[in-house]
Amino acid sequence: MPGARILLVEDDEVLRDLIERNLQARDHTVSVAGDVQEALKHLREGSFDLTFLDINLPDKTGWDILRIAQNEGVLHTQDFEGEGQKLPVVVLSAVHVSPRRLAEFHPLAYLPKPFPMDALLRLAAEATQRREENEFSKNANTAIVQHYPSS
Repeated sequence: MPGARILLVEDDEVLRDLIERNLQARDHTVSVAGDVQEALKHLREGSFDLTFLDINLPDKTGWDILRIAQNEGVLHTQDFEGEGQKLPVVVLSAVHVSPRRLAEFHPLAYLPKPFPMDALLRLAAEATQRREENEFSKNANTAIVQHYPSS
C-alpha cells in the first residue's frame, strides 16, 4: 500500500536528504523544496497529505509559506479527531518556536531540532492512515449512492 504524499521543506541539504530517504524507504511519495518559492510552487501544483516545514529558510520563513498558502487557498485546515482544526503541517525548527506562532497557524505538530527520526516517521505513518480512512469513507459513500440512487 502506498504511503503518504509528503512535501518536505528543508534548506539543510544533508538533513533534507536523510529525511527524504527515510520517508521513501517507507513508501511515502516525497516532494522536496529548499526555499519558500520552491515550496509554494509545490503547494500550488499538487496536494499533500502532510508537509514537514522548516521555519528558518534562506529567502523567507516557513511562517511566510503558511500565510501565503492559506491566503491563496492552497493549504487548508483539516479536522483531526480529538484535536480540532489543524493544518496538516509539522513545523521543524532549530530555534525556539513561540507558542503565539503555533496558536496563529495551528500546525499538527512541532518537532524541535534535533528530533528523533522515529517521531517524524510516526507522523508520516499517521498521515497515510488518515488518507486511507478518508479514501475508504469516500468509496463507501460512493457505493451507497450508486446502490441507492436518489429518486
